[in-house]
Amino acid sequence: MTITIYHNPKCGTSRNTLALIRNTGEEPEIIEYLTQVPSKLRLQELISAMGVPVREVMRQKETIYAELQLADAKWSDDELIDFMLQHPILINRPIVVSEIGVRLCRPSELVLDILSKPQCAAFNKEDGEAVIDAAGKRV
Repeated sequence: MTITIYHNPKCGTSRNTLALIRNTGEEPEIIEYLTQVPSKLRLQELISAMGVPVREVMRQKETIYAELQLADAKWSDDELIDFMLQHPILINRPIVVSEIGVRLCRPSELVLDILSKPQCAAFNKEDGEAVIDAAGKRV
């Protein structure tokens, strides 16, 4: 099975997650969800597979979240998903799909739990934080 990452190349967490996937020797399918917005059904499937509340998949720090008053409890899950589709910047990232599972990878090292192949080399995040040591083990 191919690994898929719903990716925003402007996001450091997303870039680090992609790099950790590639550090296994795998080249994932990359979906830049800001321009390749998933269908409503696909987004519902991803959220269901992650087993998390819809709000956990929303970027609450985005200005549009406050502007639309999305913190208000009046919105149904279905309505929140519609907002994410209308404003894909509200979709939290990165979401990774593998044969082991689906996960919102914040922080990026959460991706390690759903990768079937081991890390091939030492890995540091963009900020220098060590994640994988020279022996390929989690730090």
